[in-house]
Amino acid sequence: MQNQSMHFQARAGRALADVRLQSVLKRFGSGFAEKRDAARTAYGVEAFEELRTASAAIRDRGLEHLDSWLLRFEAEATRRGTEVRWAESAEDICAQVLEICAQHGLKKAIKSKSMVSEEAGLNAALEANGVTPIETDLGEYIIQLAKEAPSHIIAPAIHKDLDEVADLFAAHHQRPRSTDIEALTREARLMLREHFLSADLGLSGGNFLVAETGSVALVTNEGNGRMVSTLPRVHIAITGIEKVIPTLEDLSTLNRVLPRSATGQDIENYFTIVTGPRRAGDADGPAHMIVILVDCGRTKLVGSDMKEMLRCIRCGACMNHCPVYHTVGGHAYGWVYPGPMGSVLTPVYNGIENALDLPQAATLCGACHVACPVKIPLPELLRTLREKQMEQHLRPWTEHLGFAVWGVRRPAPAPVRVRRVAGRARPRLDGRRARPDLAPAAGPRLDARSRPAGARGTHLPFALCRAQVRHRVRRAPSPRARRARGARIATRSARLRRRTRPWRCAALNPRRQRRGRPRGRGNARDRARRRAHPRAVAARPRSGSRAVRPRARPTPVRASRSRTRHTAQADERVRRAAVLRDPPTAAGRAQARRRLAGDRA
Repeated sequence: MQNQSMHFQARAGRALADVRLQSVLKRFGSGFAEKRDAARTAYGVEAFEELRTASAAIRDRGLEHLDSWLLRFEAEATRRGTEVRWAESAEDICAQVLEICAQHGLKKAIKSKSMVSEEAGLNAALEANGVTPIETDLGEYIIQLAKEAPSHIIAPAIHKDLDEVADLFAAHHQRPRSTDIEALTREARLMLREHFLSADLGLSGGNFLVAETGSVALVTNEGNGRMVSTLPRVHIAITGIEKVIPTLEDLSTLNRVLPRSATGQDIENYFTIVTGPRRAGDADGPAHMIVILVDCGRTKLVGSDMKEMLRCIRCGACMNHCPVYHTVGGHAYGWVYPGPMGSVLTPVYNGIENALDLPQAATLCGACHVACPVKIPLPELLRTLREKQMEQHLRPWTEHLGFAVWGVRRPAPAPVRVRRVAGRARPRLDGRRARPDLAPAAGPRLDARSRPAGARGTHLPFALCRAQVRHRVRRAPSPRARRARGARIATRSARLRRRTRPWRCAALNPRRQRRGRPRGRGNARDRARRRAHPRAVAARPRSGSRAVRPRARPTPVRASRSRTRHTAQADERVRRAAVLRDPPTAAGRAQARRRLAGDRA
């Protein structure tokens, strides 16, 4: 399949402008995600999480010794009569399949769903060499008639509505047009039955390879995988090298998590384990079985910082939960794998320079990581690809400049400023001041969103750091607490105004009473202030009196020793000043000083 990932922005723009596609995507919505949640709840949330952990451990165990398990699979499969081949590239896949067709004289191939054959562009190669390929999965059959690529790995024709399917069937089947779903599926079954009976080659993928027995496991809901692997005389299974697992017990564990994560089913409709060709006494099965183990860039991931992506079991849960996929669909990604998994696999398999926009085609919200049945850290992998793009200078210079400015000089968000002030005010036990470092509070879901690749600094954008500072910054008070606090502040403010600014009240300011206003009443503002200051109103003089007696300060009931001492000193200073002020002459002042000295003695 030709790679169009370099044109993601243009293809996404066309998808957003396609009214019909947007209507279909809106109906698609979160249907698979809701079914997965229901299946997870029915299985038990804690038990399902344990199942995910066990599945991830199984995949890691197989990938840790991938070479050994592949050799074990080859030995067991060969011992049971299966021919095992190795293909390094897409051209190698096509060449080996065409070689097998020429060797056995094969002219028609029926296909079960195989994403690896889509990677290799196998259908075009078969048609060019006189072999007719027929897709037997209903979704794959629809898009084959439309000459389009799949837009979803488990629902390839999810972008088609009922009218488009009805038009395709009417044009290719030469039958009356119908919009009844059951009639359309019955029509497709009748048209495919003839191909099932006349084909001499069956092509399929492989969900898992069991090294213990040399078997290929197929998971389908329509039964076409079983027809493809039993009716033709030659069966070719094309699958990636990462699909190998150690034992049948591991297969049982993975088969419990796969259908629940993909379509929300407790169990798939058809589960087939193919082990070798037909033997003497078997009622059905192919006369020849060939397994082609494909590399196509997968060995690049082994032992690298992207090795977790090899766990993928192709369930489609990541795109079922991805908001970007729900907005632009699968064709915008430009290659075989759409959604978050495609944003990682396409740059790795085809080169990061050939898919510049795909690592950016994600919000890093973490929904794909939460939904993945084998716990692939997709946000972390996408961030790693972004860092590689920055290191290799594959992003525009304006983006480098913007990140540099953003990382060096930018205002810190409000919660960070609060923590910074609090850190300066609260010293640590060792004498150093506390730093408002919020990075340790980040959870695994926010680690990938801490800052853009290429930017320096430790502060997060406001929208991203709210969850991290929530437990560090004091929670907002309740409405009742806010009202009580407001009442306390108002009371303190009123007391402060009465204590420091009594001249604003006309009742206590004789100057304002001389301005022609009614004495003791004032204007509306004064009346409002008098209502707010009842003590000032009580001290207001009667009408006709200009003298204003100063308000007596209440004597404290219990004064402290320090306050008593300061009060005595102040009283002595006042008395001394009065004594010194009374005598008008220098002799009188000297006599007053002698009298004060005698009082002290």
